[in-house]
Amino acid sequence: MTAKIFAMTCGHLNGPLGHLMEGAGDGNVDLPIPSFLIEHPRGRALYDTGMHPDLRTRPETRISERALKLFDLSGFGPKDDVKSKLESIDRDPTKIDFIIVSHMHFDHSGGNGLIPNATLVVQKPEWDAVSDPETAGKLGFNKGDVDYGHPVKIVAGEHDLFGDGSVVAFPTYGHTPGHQSLKVRTEKGTVVLTGDSCYFCRTLRERRLPRFVYDREAMLASLDRLEALEKGGAKLIFGHDLEFWKDVPQAPAPLF
Repeated sequence: MTAKIFAMTCGHLNGPLGHLMEGAGDGNVDLPIPSFLIEHPRGRALYDTGMHPDLRTRPETRISERALKLFDLSGFGPKDDVKSKLESIDRDPTKIDFIIVSHMHFDHSGGNGLIPNATLVVQKPEWDAVSDPETAGKLGFNKGDVDYGHPVKIVAGEHDLFGDGSVVAFPTYGHTPGHQSLKVRTEKGTVVLTGDSCYFCRTLRERRLPRFVYDREAMLASLDRLEALEKGGAKLIFGHDLEFWKDVPQAPAPLF
């Protein structure tokens, strides 16, 4: 079987490029915030859910003081949350079966609560980190993003979501303890959603990591894995790369 992918831009952040890629110099960069809808004959899944609407009115309740200082949130508009994006393409947010959580930062899991009936699919190291208040605080995680009563499927390593090899989450640790990317088999070939294991195309080509990462060696190994997948014919999707994102078809048009 194959699946379809639909890309949704759930607003933008603006932040210092030098924090996101070492040695990149001064100046800020605009960051698209992606969520991806995956439709499969056996169900629907989201890979990441973007940001929570409270960021527009009460940002201090959703993100850390450091993140508030780093990022300009003005690019997150009233219709940029994942629920609004789904409704705009005639998809019911209550009929999403799974949320594949790349990791627990606010711009990737903040919209979890807007998708009430899904099962969260989370790598075990990420779940352990967000469940420990001290670790979560150090990593900038908000435990509230997983406190909505969702069923949680904790996985360790690769996870075949529908059991047919078409939608497979796989570990790309390093950015956070349990970051995961997603490999999707479409009618036009394999697509890999990199999440924050690879912010930009240049991150992969130049091996310039963000200034703050959980585990540098693990993140470099994850980049090696992504590069191998690309050389094997997979199409990599760099979610925060503005120049790359300009050419990404937006829902309701399928990505591939």
